[in-house]
Amino acid sequence: MTLRADTRRTDSTHPSPKDSTTRWLRIGIPVLLVLIWLVGGSIGGPYFGKIDEVSTNDQSTFLPSSAEATQVQQRLADFTGGDTIPAVVVVTGDGALTNDQLASVADLATTISGVEGVGEVSPGIPSDDGEAVQLFVPIETAGDVGDTVEAVRAAVAADLPSGMDAWVTGPAGFTADLVQGFLGIDGLLLGVALGAVFIILVIVYRSPLLPILVLLTSTFALCVALLTVWWLAKAGVFVLNGQVQGILFILVIGAATDYALLYVARFREAIAQGRRRWDATTTAWRGAFEPILASGGTVIAGLLCLLLSDLATNRALGPIASIGIAFAVLSALTFLPALLALVGRAAFWPFAPKQGVTRDVGAEVEALVTNPDAPVRGFWERLARLIARHARIVWIATTVVLLAASVGVLQLKADGVPQSDLVLGASEARDGQDVLAAHFAAGSGSPAYVIVPQGDVAAAVEVLEGADGIDSVAAASKDSASGQVAVSVSNGEVVYTTAGPPSQTAPEPTVSGGSVLLIATLGDEADSLAAEDTVSELRTAFADRLGEGTVLVGGPTAIDLDTNDTSIRDRTVIIPVILFVILVILMLLLRAVVAPLLLILSVIISFGAALGVSALVFNHVFHFPGADPAVPLYGFVFLVALGVDYNIFLMSRVREESLRHGMRPGILRGLVATGGVITSAGLVLAATFAALGVIPILFLAQLAFIVAFGVLLDTFIVRSLLVPAAAYDLGRVIWRPSKLWRRPSDGGGQVTVAATAAPATLATEARDGGR
Repeated sequence: MTLRADTRRTDSTHPSPKDSTTRWLRIGIPVLLVLIWLVGGSIGGPYFGKIDEVSTNDQSTFLPSSAEATQVQQRLADFTGGDTIPAVVVVTGDGALTNDQLASVADLATTISGVEGVGEVSPGIPSDDGEAVQLFVPIETAGDVGDTVEAVRAAVAADLPSGMDAWVTGPAGFTADLVQGFLGIDGLLLGVALGAVFIILVIVYRSPLLPILVLLTSTFALCVALLTVWWLAKAGVFVLNGQVQGILFILVIGAATDYALLYVARFREAIAQGRRRWDATTTAWRGAFEPILASGGTVIAGLLCLLLSDLATNRALGPIASIGIAFAVLSALTFLPALLALVGRAAFWPFAPKQGVTRDVGAEVEALVTNPDAPVRGFWERLARLIARHARIVWIATTVVLLAASVGVLQLKADGVPQSDLVLGASEARDGQDVLAAHFAAGSGSPAYVIVPQGDVAAAVEVLEGADGIDSVAAASKDSASGQVAVSVSNGEVVYTTAGPPSQTAPEPTVSGGSVLLIATLGDEADSLAAEDTVSELRTAFADRLGEGTVLVGGPTAIDLDTNDTSIRDRTVIIPVILFVILVILMLLLRAVVAPLLLILSVIISFGAALGVSALVFNHVFHFPGADPAVPLYGFVFLVALGVDYNIFLMSRVREESLRHGMRPGILRGLVATGGVITSAGLVLAATFAALGVIPILFLAQLAFIVAFGVLLDTFIVRSLLVPAAAYDLGRVIWRPSKLWRRPSDGGGQVTVAATAAPATLATEARDGGR
């Protein structure tokens, strides 16, 4: 014994070369990983300011090439002489405009024509009441439409005489307002999201340093993901817009933080057991690797289902978000372990975990099976007692409440919203559209474009003139100063007229590929449902008279219509596919059939309740005008792909405990063990998605509420009450056909858990698959 003790002292005083090499590796590997991530973050960080170089908010680029509106958009430049998007400048005075004021409007048109990125501005067109003038301003799409419109607005504000008011509206004006609304993504959104996560982590861990390490993990994952996405978008692999960009930011921060919480819980447990930094790191990594990888894989599988979408923006979100999740997983399994390996116990200061008094929590909880009145301590233990006493009442009552909340879905108006309502708060384009509609045809500046064979122009004009929602018809002409000539039909013949003297011969319309472009001014606002109905009726009338596919109808209204129709098709196809994919994953993870079906049903009910409550809040609290058809689809993707993880965490631990201690004791043990970390992760995820609400875009505000509320509902109600109570009541049949189902009866047993270990520590074991 003495000889061995002396040997140990000699070894510790004079370490062998092998021990020295190992010690350097224990320092060198974490340092190398940190340096790699620092380099990646430093390269990717500046790309936050360059994202607008590869992003677009032009809705026409999101439609499939087969869409009628897309086909028209691709041919417009052949008739108009350039690839432009129209803006409309509407000018009013105090009553009827004087000759001097009309002259100043003409000078204003000259000033606007001098703005870089602006084509030839049309002459001023007075309204019938003489109180307003409108100018058509073509904005070149080759440049930044938002910047060009802002330059036009600045020029108008500088040269407009006193006593007159002006607004820049039309499709280009709405695009500029939308771009302006997304400006807060890089700064405000990230600041709010990271701030919310930091506060939650400080409250949970009561440590100033650990939240910083976790947020570094999330931030560097986002930087590298953004770097990758930027270059792929630059190469044209997918379409990136502000909407997808905002979701990417929030998704990476939320997911990376959730994964980091799982690793931190494992690391904290190892430290509490007295392990040194490197041993704690390797132990925690082995314990966290499989569950984090499985969680990320589940989310990626759900997101990739969006590749089935016909909309480019939805189809792009699948791989873009999957890239973000992949780097979130990689950061949580490399960068965070390296940081904690270097910092060690100091990360938890001033409440570093200590190996202390143990408490037989497992025995206390298991005793509830035979004696529901047994005394327990702690919130989750009390909840387990409630389920042990009244399992059937709990799950039936919970289901009834969720189904009642789901009735609100009937009030969800998710068939599209006017473009003027996409931006929340102030919008010059929306205000200008209202002024335009008060003095001109409401659809001025955003016409319907009709491409018709040259020989069928007369028939097409007759259809347009016979439509209730069309105010006037013109034909595109490169030879006309205004770019178009009025067109009508007289005695079956097409007549072109110009605004000049009667003796002046009207220019001929531009012919391209044997077709003519007709420009139909809508009587209703271009983004209204009435205008969409007019476009639908025109397409039907053209098909009936000239044959299917002979005439193509496009323009801003047609783009909105085709986008809504495609979105409705997408959610009809993709939602069932996501459910099937998640069901298969659950069956493989849990090795059963009934339990996955139970979880899928709970997800459907939870989503219905979240959507139902959201519909009531949107209609009666926020007074939103409606919702985009993609809102329910996006809400479903994130609630299922992310929220189902929490049920996986629970049921994985339940299965592990059931194998050791029997079915019903296993359910109660699993519920108590997973309570803390799942609740913390749910709060973090809800807070990050709620941060989307700071961006004044209707779609993001609605998605923020649906996902944040749905995650909280799933965390506190479905995972805490419905699923464990239903499983407890159904018994071992939920594990059919696994070996748990074949067990004749519940077993018993006890486990000893360190009282100082956080609930989060216990919960991470639920994702280890019972190792």
